[in-house]
Amino acid sequence: MRLTLGVVGRLRSGPEKNLASDYITRAATLGRGLGFPKVELSEFQPKGKADKSAMTAHVLGALAPGTIRIVLDERGKDISSAEFAQLLARWRDEGASHGALLIGGADGWSDKMRDGAAAVLRFGAWTWPHRLVRVMAAEQIYRALSILAQSPYHRED
Repeated sequence: MRLTLGVVGRLRSGPEKNLASDYITRAATLGRGLGFPKVELSEFQPKGKADKSAMTAHVLGALAPGTIRIVLDERGKDISSAEFAQLLARWRDEGASHGALLIGGADGWSDKMRDGAAAVLRFGAWTWPHRLVRVMAAEQIYRALSILAQSPYHRED
């Protein structure tokens, strides 16, 4: 199953961009042996000032038919890293060809993005800067794959 971290907006060079890229590279390397042959980052740049409905439509239109949508949203559910890993493994084992973990813009997503999503998740009740959410999501993809690989990277009590 191909995995994409889809993000609204582009980052300029800097530590957040470098760190997110590093986690995606690590995930891509680890994922090849686990049935995730490609892990990538895709940036969606709005044309002009796009509201959340227009951005949602743009991203949905860019996704291949049948893509499993994992939407990050403040109304989402809190799950553990191990639960996220199990979701990815289940979709892979069910034969899904592509999954996309999607981060919206400053205004979030419209209801259309959440409707029909395979999962709507969040990083807790706190508000996080967009640049850090990108890093955190990239790290969680890497962590989920390391859990599936039974790597010592992830530790539980």
